[in-house]
Amino acid sequence: MTQTAIPFLFMRGGTSRGPYLKRAHLPEDLDTLAEVLIAMVGSGHPLNIDGIGGGAAVTTKVAMLSKSDDPWADVDYFFAQVSVEDQLVDFKPTCGNILSGVGPAAIEMGFVLAQSGETPVNIRAVNTGAKVAAVVKTPGAHVSYEGDARIDGVPGTAAPVALQFMETVGGTTGAFLPTGNVKDQINGIDVTCMDVAMPMVIAKAESFGLTGHESAADLDDNAAFFECMESVRLKAGELMGLGDVSKSVVPKFGLLAPAEKGGTIATRYFMPWSTHPTMAVTGAQCLASCVLTPGSVADGMARLSNENPATVTLEHPTGKIDVVVSYDLTGDGVVIKSAGLVRTARKLAAGEVFVPNSIWEAN
Repeated sequence: MTQTAIPFLFMRGGTSRGPYLKRAHLPEDLDTLAEVLIAMVGSGHPLNIDGIGGGAAVTTKVAMLSKSDDPWADVDYFFAQVSVEDQLVDFKPTCGNILSGVGPAAIEMGFVLAQSGETPVNIRAVNTGAKVAAVVKTPGAHVSYEGDARIDGVPGTAAPVALQFMETVGGTTGAFLPTGNVKDQINGIDVTCMDVAMPMVIAKAESFGLTGHESAADLDDNAAFFECMESVRLKAGELMGLGDVSKSVVPKFGLLAPAEKGGTIATRYFMPWSTHPTMAVTGAQCLASCVLTPGSVADGMARLSNENPATVTLEHPTGKIDVVVSYDLTGDGVVIKSAGLVRTARKLAAGEVFVPNSIWEAN
């Protein structure tokens, strides 16, 4: 054969989609692994015409699973963000939407034995070290994808996947506030640099002359805004100890504005070179944490209750997402303990995906 066959599941996880693979079926070397994933997805063409990607950042994501050696976890989840056109692979971030499918995939792949009714799956996110407790619906000890749960950005309903994120603070930078400040000023724009589930640079939409309620398409057409945002992001990356982030999707960028649709606050999330059509699960946790932090750029913008855990409802381009955050307020600010969300997932296909032997030939 002139191509290497790699077994895979093709799944929607939350509002993202991509192949789910066993780590053992892939090359150990990260450089070779990147070449395999580029070929698999078809990076290098806007439609990913020579691969199984979907021509958007939310459809060029890859999940790689393995049995965990962590006493707490059942499965390790290693994530890769493959670029649509630039033939780049970023192993730094994780993805909470794709993580929504890890529990069902772990059962389908045989890493976890299904129980009758519901099956808990403890997941370690390898990229960031976060721990996530998932609960998957398994009536009759089989994964069920049908149900009444609805998430904005996905048509129809499906079985709920409950996710509880723990130990997410400082996973990449080592600190809740990587710059040491709750607020910094970069290029004359006030920002909060925060690392909860995903390192982010967060600013008010009005600081860029925006309302914060623009559609994703309108924002993507605003080249002047992206140029200004990227300049701020690059400088923030250095301040956060991440070095040169010009070729990394980390840190991500978020904008905040007063809510208009009954939520806590309006948000827009950037991946970072395009606008997320909905909202990232990891980004949602970071934005919700920013909302709860006194003195951040969100201070005074949000409709907050005194409940703890607090439900923070983020408005995004196609609807809303709820984040339930357990936290403590201290003299030094806020301490994030955990964040819970409900997502859905669905198995779309299963089989083998092929890459040329010239890129990698499995032994």
